[in-house]
Amino acid sequence: MPTTSPLRDRHIEHDASFLRFGDGETGAEVVETFGPLELEYAAIRRGCAVFDMAQRATIRVTGGDRIEYLNRMLTQELKGLEPGVSVASFWLNRRGRIDADLRVIAGEAETWIDLDTLCAPRAVETLGAFVFSEDVAFEDLTPRIHRLVLAGPTAQRVLESLGAEAPDRCGRNARTTIGGASVLIDRHDACASPTFDLHVAMDDCAAVYDAIVSSGDALRVKRAGWHAYNIARIEAGTPLYHVDYGPDSLPAETGVLHDRVHFKKGCYLGQEVVARMDALGHPRQTLRALRLPSAQHPGPEHQPTTGAPLFKEGDDPEIAKPAGAVTSSTRSPMLGDDIVCFAQIKWAQSQPGTRIGVLTGAGISETEVLDSLCFYAPKDAQPAG
Repeated sequence: MPTTSPLRDRHIEHDASFLRFGDGETGAEVVETFGPLELEYAAIRRGCAVFDMAQRATIRVTGGDRIEYLNRMLTQELKGLEPGVSVASFWLNRRGRIDADLRVIAGEAETWIDLDTLCAPRAVETLGAFVFSEDVAFEDLTPRIHRLVLAGPTAQRVLESLGAEAPDRCGRNARTTIGGASVLIDRHDACASPTFDLHVAMDDCAAVYDAIVSSGDALRVKRAGWHAYNIARIEAGTPLYHVDYGPDSLPAETGVLHDRVHFKKGCYLGQEVVARMDALGHPRQTLRALRLPSAQHPGPEHQPTTGAPLFKEGDDPEIAKPAGAVTSSTRSPMLGDDIVCFAQIKWAQSQPGTRIGVLTGAGISETEVLDSLCFYAPKDAQPAG
C-alpha cells in the first residue's frame, strides 16, 4: 500500500484528484490538482500556494559525532556546519551512483535529512552500516513526520502572520511553532519564489494545515497539487531525483553537480568514481534544458512526453540511434506558453548551442541545447539553496 496523507479526507472535500509517486510499499499518493490548474500555478507566482508533499521523507541523525560522520559519508562539505544551516548533497554507493539526493538540515541537538520516500529505508540502512564506534544514530521519522510546502511571494508573510519564525533566505532553517505545534521550517526556493518546507508531526499536521489555509483574506492561501508545483520547479531549473536522474546516475550527469559535490573536501563513499570522472573531463550524458517556442509549437501534440527521444540535427528517427531523452516537460506561463524541458543528452550533443531534434506527436521539433537549467527567475530571486 502506498503512503497516504493524514490530510486525504480534507483534500477529497475540496475535489482533489490524486497521483501515485513510486511503486510498492515505499511509494506515496500525492495530490494532482484541486481544480483549475491556472489558479494553483498563479498562487505560486502572485500569492501563496500550500502543497501536501506526502512523497517526502525525514531521517533524524543524533549523537555528538553526527556532523563529522556525515561529512565522511556525503558529497557535500559539512565540516563546521552550524545549526540553522541547510545544504544539498548526494549519498553515493561504492560505484559512485546516487543512492539518495538529500538535504542536510542542521539543528542544535540533532540533524535531519530530507529526501524522497523511495530512498528513506535504504538510506537509513546504508548510512548506518558504516558506524563503528562513532556516537551517531539514524532513525526514519517518516511515519511520524509529515511534509507541507508553502511557495509564493507572500509565503513568508503567511508564516509570520501565524506567529512562525520563517527563515529569510535560502539555505536556512528554523524551529518554530504554528498553532502551538512545533514545526521545522527549511527554506530553499525550488520554485523561483520563496519556498518553505514544513516538517510537522503527523498528529499536528491537520491543525497546522487548517491554520495555513485559513490565514485571512489579505493573505489568502491556495491549495495546490503536483501539476502546479511541477510547472514552477521546471521553470526554476530544479530537477528531481527519480524523475530527471536516479539510482543509476552519476553526480556529473545530474546538472546540479556543483550544488551537491565539494571537490576539495576529504574522502567520502564513491569519491574515487567522482574524482575519476572529473579528471577524465565528462560523463557519457548529462542533464540539459531545451525550449520550444509556442509560436511554432501551439498544440498539445507539440509537447514532448517523458521519455521522448532526441536526435542529432538531420538524423532520421526511423533509423538513427537517439542522442538522449526528455525527462520533464511543461508549458511555461512565465515564458509566453513556450514548452520547456529537461533532458538527458549524450555528451557529444550536450554542449550549449548544439542543434537537436525532439520527437513529439507532431513530428521532429528542432531546437538548441541551453547553457542553464533555469528558465525563469524574478529579479529579486535567491538561488535555490
